[in-house]
Amino acid sequence: MAKVLCAGVAVLDEVFRVREFPTPDTKVAASDFLAIGGGCAANAAIAMARLGGKVRFAAPLGGPPGSDVIGDRLVEGLTREGVDCVGCVRVPGVRTSVSAIFVDARGDRTIATYRDHRLDAAMPDDPDRLVAGMDAVLVDNCFPDFVAPICRAGRALHIPVVVDADKPTNDRHLLFGDATHVIFSTECLQATAGTDDLAAGLTHMGKFTNAFLAVTNGPNPVLWCDCDRGAIHETPVFAIETVDTLGAGDVFHGAFALALVEGRGIEDALRFAASAAGLKCSRFGGSTAAPWRAEVDALLAQR
Repeated sequence: MAKVLCAGVAVLDEVFRVREFPTPDTKVAASDFLAIGGGCAANAAIAMARLGGKVRFAAPLGGPPGSDVIGDRLVEGLTREGVDCVGCVRVPGVRTSVSAIFVDARGDRTIATYRDHRLDAAMPDDPDRLVAGMDAVLVDNCFPDFVAPICRAGRALHIPVVVDADKPTNDRHLLFGDATHVIFSTECLQATAGTDDLAAGLTHMGKFTNAFLAVTNGPNPVLWCDCDRGAIHETPVFAIETVDTLGAGDVFHGAFALALVEGRGIEDALRFAASAAGLKCSRFGGSTAAPWRAEVDALLAQR
């Protein structure tokens, strides 16, 4: 089994399915509700486990165990999915992050998150030990100080270090220099590179890192460029009826990292990731709707 260390943010998502997003001073009735584990890295970890990877997870959470019920619940949920939470750091006297999420009839989402910024000071206990024996590292950039030493440990072992660039940041952030692969969300690339032109944004970011660069763009093709900084390439995504986009990017990142470890080339890895993300979008439920390996293989075979 491919072994991947996934590190970053974990959140309790309270998800409401509504016909339209609420407007000020109004009330709307939800047609469905879920309280589930979420967060970029946590969602990616679940996706990789369902796709056949052996996943180790690291994140700052509220604590200690037994006193922060949200953190306890997230660890229990990840463990049930087969994810090893040995790298989770429980911060005493702090509550784990929570998000309220509205998903409308088009599958779009609006998110409000509570985060105690004392979590920002947490650091992994032993990055070298966490990375030992892993075939790749996947991190998000929501806790950059927490994941940075993990990325450096991965680079020291010469294994892929994939960064999910979801949070807008400085284009010269050191995390980009530690990565072998960076995949941006549209919003993050536009804000970080200072341009709405995604191709130009990738070209701009290529000045500050030697990593493979890509950007996801909803139902539009994934744009990417190799480390040699040649032409901007496009990889189409799968046409699906969108029900819920929550967690789709996280599933994409997890599937891509796993595909790299399994020896797929870049285009095959992107196609595998697009298939997994498309299946996730076709059903409601955030991380609970992450697909299983047989489903992804079947979709790839059909298309």
